[in-house]
Amino acid sequence: MISEQSTGFPGYNSIIERDKATIGRLLKDNGYSTAWFGKDHNVPAFQASQNGPFDQWPTGMGFEYFYGFVGGDANQWQPNLFRNTTQIYPFEGKAPGSWNLVTAMADDAIGYMTRIHQTNPAKPLFIKYAPGATHAPHHPTKECVDKIHEMHLFDDGYEKLRERIFANQKKLGVIARDAKLEPWPADLITPWDQLSPEAKKLFIRQVEVFAAYAAYSDYEIGRVIQQFDDLGKLDNTLVIYINGDNGTSAEGGPLGTPNEVAFFNGLNKLPVEVQSKFYDVWGTDQTYNHMSAGWSWAFDTPFSWFKQNASRLGGVNQNMVVSWPARIKDKGGLRQQFVHVIDVVPTILQAAGLRAPEGVDGIAQKSIEGTSFAYTFDSKHAKAPSRHQTQYFEMFSQWALYNEGWLQSTKVNRAPWEAFGPANPDPLNNQVLELYDLKRDFSQATDLAAKNPQKVKEMKAAFIAEAKKYQVFPLDASVAARIVAPRPNITAGRNTFVYTHPMVGLLQGDSPGLLNTSYSVSAEITVPASGAEGMMLTSGGRFGGYGFYLKNSRPVWLWNMVDLERLKWEGAEPLSPGQHNVEFDFVYQGKGAGTLAVNNFSGFGGPGTGSLKVDGKVVATKTMPKTLPMTLQWDESFDIGSDTLTGVNDADYQPPFRFTGTLNKLTIKLDRPQLSAADTKSLEAAMRSKAISE
Repeated sequence: MISEQSTGFPGYNSIIERDKATIGRLLKDNGYSTAWFGKDHNVPAFQASQNGPFDQWPTGMGFEYFYGFVGGDANQWQPNLFRNTTQIYPFEGKAPGSWNLVTAMADDAIGYMTRIHQTNPAKPLFIKYAPGATHAPHHPTKECVDKIHEMHLFDDGYEKLRERIFANQKKLGVIARDAKLEPWPADLITPWDQLSPEAKKLFIRQVEVFAAYAAYSDYEIGRVIQQFDDLGKLDNTLVIYINGDNGTSAEGGPLGTPNEVAFFNGLNKLPVEVQSKFYDVWGTDQTYNHMSAGWSWAFDTPFSWFKQNASRLGGVNQNMVVSWPARIKDKGGLRQQFVHVIDVVPTILQAAGLRAPEGVDGIAQKSIEGTSFAYTFDSKHAKAPSRHQTQYFEMFSQWALYNEGWLQSTKVNRAPWEAFGPANPDPLNNQVLELYDLKRDFSQATDLAAKNPQKVKEMKAAFIAEAKKYQVFPLDASVAARIVAPRPNITAGRNTFVYTHPMVGLLQGDSPGLLNTSYSVSAEITVPASGAEGMMLTSGGRFGGYGFYLKNSRPVWLWNMVDLERLKWEGAEPLSPGQHNVEFDFVYQGKGAGTLAVNNFSGFGGPGTGSLKVDGKVVATKTMPKTLPMTLQWDESFDIGSDTLTGVNDADYQPPFRFTGTLNKLTIKLDRPQLSAADTKSLEAAMRSKAISE
């Protein structure tokens, strides 16, 4: 379970316990050099700061070297990049568009494996390589985008693309010849011929950038594989290549978005005319972009639905390519046994001739649940029965069970962009259950539940048994609510925060949160005779956040409303030389996060009034009709005294924008709203009334 969706229940707490040693640790203990490149979405948010502990970071879990980013996604042009546990900024000072993490991590991986080989050629090597592609934001180079654009692959729309993919899959023999393609979901995604010319132009741009991102990543992965060959190691190297983002992500919504941070703040259907302003910079460092869900549906062909829809094959089925020249002689061969990602570790152990240990560091180890698929490597076993016979799937309480070719699944009741609102209170039983025979229905197109009620009953009982065994219960159907739900945090229980020295790089999960609360920020500063400017406090960046700074000695507080609007409080006069107290005070008028306790979002994103003060005197006052309800830009940090990565207002400054005065003391005070008994009673009554009306 990722940290942003974690809860306090076992199986959902985002912590990998010490009785489950990682493959990195198992191989390291058996003489391998181990490294991790790219995405690490395993560090709990409350352990992601320099305060540690670092036992849940790659270097604390058996990987001797780490070069990548911590979190679900990252700006590939200016990422929150770490080498081991130290944040680094190799892109600083470089021209926009000239440095990209997709290339940089390939370079670093090539350098790493070359160092290991030259130091000890006989030592075996294990690399976990997880590029940001094709997760949003889609950030390829301009050269890749131009090449894809010149191919005109998408000009006739997502429905025609889907039909071509389906036909090609049958031609290649990778799907059954009698596989069926479900009708286009016109009630969910507007058919191509009903779109305006402006929408078509925008959507084509979105998908060309996405395709370029996939092609760019493939090319750089190829460079890494080539280096194994150049070092004379490829023949005896097992490569397991899984391409995708679960199912293709629809987290751009039906229209796509130039800024995924806006999507996760509830702005999931930005009008085409708003998005078109970003057309020329789509995919550059000026966007945090995602594409229309129509393309996502097409790319999940022959299946339906998306990432997050764990009950549909479109949300869980990925392609996988396995190479091991010295062992696998059936080059280009097709395997169709049921394989799950939990099968990767036992396969690697079998290939390495290793057994899972009974204990690590004196701690008894849990059994590894997966099943090795090494039996499929020999061509004589190409059509052997699947050895992985039973597997549950669950995400946000959309669930399924695979058992020996049968798949029971809950009918999809929520598109990924429908993340807000009350959650299903009984997600185990308040479901429509479907049943599919995947041996005869490859694409999960024909529901057999009505014809097989006893099988449905048996499969549900089997799911319950698996869910109990693997800590799936209690089911939780909430989505956005879990992002903002209380969880362990080094700021928990604190209302006052004092800083007396510059610091940067504190990630969002470990810093004071200013959303859905009243707060004050005061800075005791000294302005030199020549005047001062620079950042005193900031959190977030170009795609959502706030900044408290001096511009030409004038104090400024700014809220960046997901790059669609910027609200600014600014003093009219420059500060005189000497000591000053500059303060921003915000009074929130919403009910706050407490409304979640009654399955209600009304306390989020409410209005409030902010006042900027200099030495106790109000110099600017402004009311915000709405505030950000959910999150700042998650891959940017909380910085004091300067601004790392991107800035919250390009029109005023460029990072690092170091403060040129003296910041003697900065104090943040929070005054979180508390629900009264009357508030709770009113909200509960409203929830009951809504349930009755539905």
